[in-house]
Amino acid sequence: MGIRQHRCGKWLLCWTFRWQLLVFVSLLSPINGQIRYSIPEEMKKGSLIGNVAQDLGLDLKRLRSGRARIVTGESNQYTELKTDKGILVVNERIDREELCGDVTPCSFSFEIILENPIEMHRVIVEILDVNDHAPTFKNDLITLEISESATVGSHFDLESAYDPDAGIHGLQNYVLSPNDNFVLKQQSNADGIKFAVMILQKPLDREDNPHLSLKLLAVDGGTPPRSGTVNIEISVLDVNDNPPVFNQSLYTATVTENAPLGTYIATVNASDADSGSNGLVTYTFSNVKGKSSEKFQIDSLSGKITVADNIDFEKDKKYEIRVIAKDQGGLSDATKVVIEVADINDNAPVINIMSFSSLISEDVPPGTTIAVFNVKDADSERNGKITCSIDSNLPFKIQSSLTNYYNLLSDAPFDRETKLEYNITITATDSGSPPLSTKTTLHLRITDVNDNAPLFTKPNYSAYIIENNVPGVSIFSVSAKDSDWNQNARISYFLEDTHVGGSPVSSYVSINSETGVVQAVRSFDYEQIKQLLFVVKAQDGGSPPLSSNVTVKVLIQDQNDNPPQVLYPVQTGGSLVDEMVPRSADVGYLVTKVVAVDVDSGQNAWLSYKVQKATDRALFEVGSQNGEIRTIRQVTDKDAVRQRLTVIVEDNGQPSRSATVIVNVAVADSFPEVLSEFTDFTHDKEYNDNLTFYLVLALAVVSFLFITCVVVIISVKIYRWRQSRILYHSNLPVIPYYPPRYSDTLGTGTLQHVYNYEVCRTTDSRKSDCKFGRAGSQNVLIMEPSSTGTMQRIQSEKSILDEPDSPLEILL
Repeated sequence: MGIRQHRCGKWLLCWTFRWQLLVFVSLLSPINGQIRYSIPEEMKKGSLIGNVAQDLGLDLKRLRSGRARIVTGESNQYTELKTDKGILVVNERIDREELCGDVTPCSFSFEIILENPIEMHRVIVEILDVNDHAPTFKNDLITLEISESATVGSHFDLESAYDPDAGIHGLQNYVLSPNDNFVLKQQSNADGIKFAVMILQKPLDREDNPHLSLKLLAVDGGTPPRSGTVNIEISVLDVNDNPPVFNQSLYTATVTENAPLGTYIATVNASDADSGSNGLVTYTFSNVKGKSSEKFQIDSLSGKITVADNIDFEKDKKYEIRVIAKDQGGLSDATKVVIEVADINDNAPVINIMSFSSLISEDVPPGTTIAVFNVKDADSERNGKITCSIDSNLPFKIQSSLTNYYNLLSDAPFDRETKLEYNITITATDSGSPPLSTKTTLHLRITDVNDNAPLFTKPNYSAYIIENNVPGVSIFSVSAKDSDWNQNARISYFLEDTHVGGSPVSSYVSINSETGVVQAVRSFDYEQIKQLLFVVKAQDGGSPPLSSNVTVKVLIQDQNDNPPQVLYPVQTGGSLVDEMVPRSADVGYLVTKVVAVDVDSGQNAWLSYKVQKATDRALFEVGSQNGEIRTIRQVTDKDAVRQRLTVIVEDNGQPSRSATVIVNVAVADSFPEVLSEFTDFTHDKEYNDNLTFYLVLALAVVSFLFITCVVVIISVKIYRWRQSRILYHSNLPVIPYYPPRYSDTLGTGTLQHVYNYEVCRTTDSRKSDCKFGRAGSQNVLIMEPSSTGTMQRIQSEKSILDEPDSPLEILL
C-alpha cells in the first residue's frame, strides 16, 4: 500500500508539470474575447491556471483601472483573478467527478468584466481527469447457484464494477482468478460500459466440488492502474437446465422530472421453461451507473419498476439500468432498461446585474450601453430558452452579447425636458408551458444639456397686405418658444439671406429681433410681385446656440388700379367696317367678339360687357360675360347698311374702371354693296363738309362729261376754282370731331396720338369696285393730356385746292 501511495504521488507530480503543456488560448475578438485553459483536477489552492492579461492582450493597469473581476453563476468559486499580476489561480480544490459526474469533457466557464469602458471576456476551464478512483463493486460478495446440469457454454452475468474516472482512467478490464470450470468474457454496452460474463467451459460436478470460490478483479487504465476485487461464491445445485429468458433485450421508458414517489416506469418480464421452484424467476438490479439504483426500485417478483427518489432533469437526463432475472437454480438472463427523463419548467430565470450606470446625459447617442446583465435558467431546450424584454414605450432595447449575457442600450435620443427619469423593468421569461419569468427594475436619471431649439408656434406663416401700402407698416408677427431655461431660452429673430426677384429679401421686409414683428420696407405693386416667400430664423442664447427656421408667405392683395384694355377689335382708325352681317342672318348670329383683359386679379379683373350706344339697339346685343355680339332678331332689308355700336367694358372693382370700343358693322350681302354705301359715309357727319362737297361734285362732273364733253369740263373747272377760293377766304370755325375708332379714356387709354386716314372712292356707280387714289391730304389727330378733343392740322400755308396735283385735277 505504501508503494501504491508513493506511485500515486509521483503520478500526480507528473501531471502538475504536464498540464502546462495542455494550455491553449483562443482569442475571438479584441473587445469581447474568449480564452480556454485545460488543467487537471485536484490541483492545490493557488496553483497557476494561466496568464489572463497576456492571453487577452490586456495591460495590468487596465485590469486595475477597470476593476476586473470574475463573475460566475455557480455557487462555488473555483478560480481567483490576481489583478496585480494578471494571472488566474485555483481558488479551491476541483473534483472532476463531483463537478461533472460522467459528463465528458468536463469544463466550467465564467466571465471577466472590466469597466470604464465596459468590457467582457469569457474564460472556459476544462478539467482533465486524473486517476484518483479505483474501480469498486457494489457488494463484497457475489453469490451464484449453478446447477450441475449447466451445459458447456452457459454464461453467467456478473456484477459490474463502477469507476467514476473518465476516459482511459475509467474501468478497462476484468480478470477472473484461474480455475478449471469458467472463463471470463468481457463485453461492452453501446454507451461503452464494460461488464463481465462468466462462461462455463467444463461441466460442474456437485459430487466432486459442490462449492467454488473465485475472485473477479476490475482494473482501470491509469498509470499505475487501480483495481478492485469481489469474491464469487458458487454453489453447485442439482439439475436446472432452463435459464430465464427476457422477452425484450432492451426496454425504454420516459419519466418526467419531479415525478411522485411510486410513479410507474416499466415492467420487465422473463420466462423460465422449468417448473416448480426452478421456474420461479426473481428480478434484481445489477450494479447501476452512479446513483441510479437509488432513484428507482423493482419488484422482485413482478418486475415492475417505479420511482424511488426525486428525479431532477438538470442533474441526470437519462438512466440506464441492467436488470437480472434469476431462477431458483441460479440460471439468469439480463436486459437493459433505458429511462429518459422529460424536462418540466420548474426553474424560473435568474437575472444578475453586472454593471449599471444610473446617471446618463440626455445627449448620448442611441446605442449607448446603460447596463450589462446575465440571465440563466437551469431548465433545458424550450424550458431554458429565455426571452428578455422591457416595456415597449421606453426608449431602450436589449441586445444579446455573449451567451446568456445582454446589454441594455438606449434606443432613441433622450429629452430631459420631456422625461426626467425612467424606471426600467427588465423581464426574463422562459418558453416553458406555463412560462416562468423574473423581473428586476433599474432607476435611471437623465442629466440636462442645451438640446432644445426654439420652436415656432406654427409650422408656417401666411399674411396679407394690400398693394400700394405705406412703407414701414407692420404686416404680422412670428413667435417661437424654447423649453430650455434662462439664457438657453432667450430667442432672437433674423431674416435668412434669401433673394426675391433678384433682390435681397431685406429690401422688401424687416423683422424686429426681439418681438418678431415683420414690417414692410417698401410699397408693393401687385402687378409686379404677387407674393413674398422668405425664411425667418429663431435662435436661442445657448452655447452653442440652437435655431430653427419657418417659412413665411406674404401675399400681396390686388387693388383696382388698372382699367380694362381692349384687345379686339383693334382701334386703329384705318378701317370703316369691322364686321359684315349678311341680310340672311338669323336670330343669334355671331357678329364678332369683343376681347378685353385687365391686369388686375380676382374680382378686379372680372369683366362685363354692355352696349352703351347703338344705331339700332333692337338688332344687336352683347354677352355680358363673354363679349359676344349677336343678332337679337332676324335681319331684314329695312335695316340700315351702316350700323355702329359703342360697347363699354367694366371690371368688378370698387370703384370699377371701364373702357369703350366702337364696332362698325355693315349689314350687306357683298362687299361692293358695302363699299358703295360707305363711299359717302361721313362717319356720322363728323367728316369735313368741304371734302364731302368735293366728292359729290367730282361724281357729278364725271357723269356730265359723257353728255356735255369739253364745254362742260371747262365750266366745271372754273366752278371748282371759284368755290375753292371762296372757301379758302372764309372764316368758318373748325369743329373738332372724333374718328369712328376713337375711344376716350381720359388720357389713360392705349390709343395712339396720331391717326392717318385714306379716302376710298369709286369710278362708276355705287356698286362698282373701288380704286384707291394717292393721298391728297392727311388728317392728323392730336391728343393733349389735358383734353380729349381733336383738331385738324394744316400741312401747309396753301389751300389743298392750290396744289397742282390734287386728286380731282389728275382725274380730269
